[in-house]
Amino acid sequence: MPDIVLTTLNARYIHASIGLRSLLANLQELESEAKIIEFTTADRLQDVAEKILALHPHILGIGVYIWNALHVEQLTQIIKILSPATIVVLGGPEASHLPHRVNLDGADHIVQGEGETSFYRLCRTLSDHPGTAERIIAPILPDINTLHPPYDYYSDEDIQHRTLYVEASRGCPYTCEFCLSSIDKQVRYFDIDCFLNSLESLWQRGARNIKFIDRTFNLNTERVIRILDFFLAKSPPYLVHFEVVPDYFPAPIKQRLSQFPPGALQLEVGIQTLNGQVAKAIHRKLDMEKLKENLHFLEHQTNAHLHLDLIVGLPGEPLESFGSNLNTLTTLTTGEIQLGVLKKLSGTTINRHDRVHNMVYSPLPPYEILANDLIDFAAMQQFKRFARFWDLLYNSGNFSGSVTLLWQDTDTYSGFADFSSWLYQNTLTTWQISLRRMAELLFHYLVDEKQMSPVTVADSIAADIQKIQGRRLPPVIREYTTVPLLKTKQKKSASPGKRQQKHLL
Repeated sequence: MPDIVLTTLNARYIHASIGLRSLLANLQELESEAKIIEFTTADRLQDVAEKILALHPHILGIGVYIWNALHVEQLTQIIKILSPATIVVLGGPEASHLPHRVNLDGADHIVQGEGETSFYRLCRTLSDHPGTAERIIAPILPDINTLHPPYDYYSDEDIQHRTLYVEASRGCPYTCEFCLSSIDKQVRYFDIDCFLNSLESLWQRGARNIKFIDRTFNLNTERVIRILDFFLAKSPPYLVHFEVVPDYFPAPIKQRLSQFPPGALQLEVGIQTLNGQVAKAIHRKLDMEKLKENLHFLEHQTNAHLHLDLIVGLPGEPLESFGSNLNTLTTLTTGEIQLGVLKKLSGTTINRHDRVHNMVYSPLPPYEILANDLIDFAAMQQFKRFARFWDLLYNSGNFSGSVTLLWQDTDTYSGFADFSSWLYQNTLTTWQISLRRMAELLFHYLVDEKQMSPVTVADSIAADIQKIQGRRLPPVIREYTTVPLLKTKQKKSASPGKRQQKHLL
């Protein structure tokens, strides 16, 4: 039985925790006494506790994040009731920053900050000098080039079925007040040769779905070139994901990004706001000319699947400004535009705007904004439904052509907002709306409410749905469409993710 068990509750099975593997990789002589066991937030907590306690750990380390903080609060209580002698150690972003916003009092120890060095030392102390360790372990910033890489601890099952997270750097040079990464303003780089050796090892083991968690991947041109060249030398299929800043794409990086084949490259581009005054107020850099230039390049000269982020609820930004941001982005890119709600993350400085802008946040994770001086609670609720429906129709790629009919005679934001309100009024839900049902609703709205030609609408929806062969059209679409019906099912093969596949067709 392992003496040390490392665990967390991931948001989904496909997410493999790099944090747990990095802790295990740096337990030195204690590594042989440790074991990783992962769960998801969908698992019943009593079942989780049962599986953990069946291992009879002396020390239980749990990673606490915004998506699982409430689960960890309850799990800790269950563990301590059933096995008081088990030493529960909590770490991760939601455990690191005081005061805690969920009740973590049941934990024996809290490790703050990056845990590789601190957790090892704590385990050593608990073994050699029981009862002498402090409850709160202050952060120790490790020299990352003395750390053992975690990548050998991805299992064969992980490699075959899950997204593998990797990091070539830690920290971010920017100071955006809403972002947890802004706390560590110094960027620290892992030795590039060692990192590329680790990537090669993963590749040889069959890794083909790799996501970089670096917050500003494209800042160091020399390093970026070497990493991009690594993947360009490989044969697809594979999918690599980078998070990039939108205003820095020097020629050598552009030249390489343009070489990636379709389905191989996904770029997450942090936009958040296009309002210069709002960006300045939250200490976010914004160069509109560079942003437009680079988005035009990414859209028209690369095969990258783009994922752009916009935030609603930022201090000083009304919905009208947010709508203008969305209108602009839909003219610059056909990629996904993820519409998020501002969250008050632990440890960030966004709270300095609370009084001036009457910022009201949920007291429960993920600490989303409920209202401010420019957007009341009812309007915020309407926006959240807007964002959900936007994801279902626009970002999914299922209605990439027909969704644009919603703003044929108006701007994107206004046209989709009208549809969103109608859709909620007619369904009273934002969940469990099937593709077929959504197609019917979109048809009826455009024909009955917007007085559009049923043949035009049906043809557009039919063309969208049949991008993935084998899908059946709803009866009302079949009745009016002139698009030939496709019946051959698409063969399954190694390919990019579902959304990337739809956007490529």
